[in-house]
Amino acid sequence: MSVERMPAPELLGLNRFNVDEEEPHIVLDKEMCAKCQDKPCLYVCPAVLYKLDKNGAISFDYAGCLECGTCRVMCKNKGIVKWVYPRGTFGISFRQG
Repeated sequence: MSVERMPAPELLGLNRFNVDEEEPHIVLDKEMCAKCQDKPCLYVCPAVLYKLDKNGAISFDYAGCLECGTCRVMCKNKGIVKWVYPRGTFGISFRQG
């Protein structure tokens, strides 16, 4: 019996997000991020939420966060000044797997 696997982008597309517009659960210190040479957040976030803008500064949108905590663990310079799980009823609802 063969089981067909769904590609990751399709699996992620099944998830539901209830974004808390009033209280972000991740907050960055942009000055600290600007000093960071390695910028591991650009590479480790499975949802690819960290990006460099045209000026080379980190831009980030917590709305599609998978709440895995990888960015928090990999940020050795402590540029992430707040990382908590979203308030009740907010955040991601995994729909598959």
